[in-house]
Amino acid sequence: MPDDDKAADHAFDPKLLEILVCPLTKTTLEYDRDAQELISRAAGLAYPIRDGIPVMLADEARALDGESKPKVPTPGD
Repeated sequence: MPDDDKAADHAFDPKLLEILVCPLTKTTLEYDRDAQELISRAAGLAYPIRDGIPVMLADEARALDGESKPKVPTPGD
């Protein structure tokens, strides 16, 4: 089986972007196809996509360049 077929088996469905939001900020996400990540600009996090499945856990996300920690809203904001 060619590598392209293997990648297609685990491809992320961009239609999921219509229903998924950042679990911390509840804002929309951007799909980075090259990095296989869902980006939350509001939280400053990139959530990984593994085997076509988004891992929507802040502990698994990486901070975006220049971000030291996630921008998590606090009560009263």
